[in-house]
Amino acid sequence: MLMIRLFRIGKKKQPSYKVVVTDKRNAPARGRFVEEVGTYNPLTKEAAFNKERIAYWLKTGAQASDTVHNLLIQNKVIEGEKRKMAFKKKAEEPAPEVKPAEAPMAEEKPTEPEPVKEETPAVEEKPAETEQPVVEEKPAEEALKEEPAAEEKPTEETPAQS
Repeated sequence: MLMIRLFRIGKKKQPSYKVVVTDKRNAPARGRFVEEVGTYNPLTKEAAFNKERIAYWLKTGAQASDTVHNLLIQNKVIEGEKRKMAFKKKAEEPAPEVKPAEAPMAEEKPTEPEPVKEETPAVEEKPAETEQPVVEEKPAEEALKEEPAAEEKPTEETPAQS
């Protein structure tokens, strides 16, 4: 099937298009199209169409892409209503609903929704900075007695070797 569609030409960030008649299955790359029937520059909104050739191709069964169809109507080459673009976001499309008759027959009891557990926000308890761990204190006299006792251990001295 033949399509009337846009073929991009021009440099990077400076698009311009040829309006060409080509097979729907193939991209119109490198001049592989049936006929060029117009041009369109989206930056300057200039469009030039060969009305006679476009009318001929439409009569012979060629379909215009949505964008080309809207451009042809805007430039009064053909009459009719503009088409909505075929591009749609996937997020906007509703998910197909499963009808009860189409659902697989299973002998499962419908599950009841579980009660919602309310979680309290976790609050970290910080120890007060003024509180310090409790240490058992010994009287000063006992502490002094224990320390020298540790130092007074008998040490075996080896006789000096000559």
